Amino acid sequence: MSAHKTVKLLVFWVCGITLLGCANTYMTKTAGARAALVQNQPEKAVDLLDKAFPKGPAEKDRILFLLDRGTFFRAAKRFEESSQLLAQAEHLSEALDVASVSEEAAALLSNEGTKAYRAEDFEKLMFSVLQGLNYAEKGDEEGALVEMRRVNQKLRKMVAEEQKPYQQLAIARYLSGILYENAGDLDAAAIDYIQAAQLQPLGQAAEPALRLAKETGREGDYEALLRAYPSLPHSPLLPQEGQLVVLVEMGLIVEKQSSKRTVERDAQSTVLVVPVYPRPQRTLPRATLAVDGQKVTAEVVTSLDEVARIHLEERIGRMVAKSVAALLAKGGVATAVGAATRSTELGVLSFALLTTTQEADTRSWGSLPAEFQVARVRLRPGRHVLKLHLPNKSSEHEVEIKPRRVSLLVLRLF
Repeated sequence: MSAHKTVKLLVFWVCGITLLGCANTYMTKTAGARAALVQNQPEKAVDLLDKAFPKGPAEKDRILFLLDRGTFFRAAKRFEESSQLLAQAEHLSEALDVASVSEEAAALLSNEGTKAYRAEDFEKLMFSVLQGLNYAEKGDEEGALVEMRRVNQKLRKMVAEEQKPYQQLAIARYLSGILYENAGDLDAAAIDYIQAAQLQPLGQAAEPALRLAKETGREGDYEALLRAYPSLPHSPLLPQEGQLVVLVEMGLIVEKQSSKRTVERDAQSTVLVVPVYPRPQRTLPRATLAVDGQKVTAEVVTSLDEVARIHLEERIGRMVAKSVAALLAKGGVATAVGAATRSTELGVLSFALLTTTQEADTRSWGSLPAEFQVARVRLRPGRHVLKLHLPNKSSEHEVEIKPRRVSLLVLRLF
């Protein structure tokens, strides 16, 4: 094959793979489905997602398709279907964690969007959080507790073995506290509630941390919590008292954007393109709970917007190193073309064509909530009708309260 034919093929290949990576991206195709979710139409969201991919998603986007579909079914209270999809996504994620050499090579010469999406670290944690909530809402508290333990196990592995500077997820700890409290294991419940309160200021939702720290004899933790929450009532639970926790999955997580980073190498500046989760220019409303004369404003237990940003920032260093390697690989190909054709101009042209494919992978699990909010009250046993208020809407919900148990009501709101 002549050198000029080689260059021509290179041009066609670069153009083709650029179009493959850029055109009709997964996030663009699924925007309508997420909009339907925001309008509280999860069944419509499922339908729009399926219509966006009449022949099924591309293999590189399959995990995102499974995750979004599982989230939509969860919002529709179709927990069995949601759990099956989330389990499939997790199994696929585990299989994809062993990187394909051919995929890595293609990505170096094109862009990360040509690779199969593997899920960010925090998304892998959310597999288990949402699975746990599915179990809890089906009444399987033992299954829910297993999933909360898995969240903590995954985090320990990331921190201890992979040396990643992550914190525990306060929402997972708080949910574990609820489940242990219902199981009668007050010692384990105290540990998890206290951990959640140490990770995130909880306002009125810190009540069980104080109460159980005192009841289980954790004097040091109790004194520290008293200093943090000096006026929060936390008297022992009476025999004929129950508790209600309203967990709100609020809003949609912020989407990734493309950003440029300048890297100094060999006394030269190189501009690289990487994905980022921007700091949201918004303040999400707090849900307000009104029931039996009590009015409580929900507290933010975990901001996924913030967790996502921290986890991706940790990965930026590795992405920068990979991007530098990509530029070196492209430079090597361009040099080879120049040598083969004995043309400096064609070498420069080849490098220019190859570097036009540098593009950030901005795919993400875009149907996740932006944050988890919690409101907590004590109530007498029996049926109660509560009102939940947001600035632009309100809704009524009936709950059953049992003595010395925590009843959990989970809502997806926008």
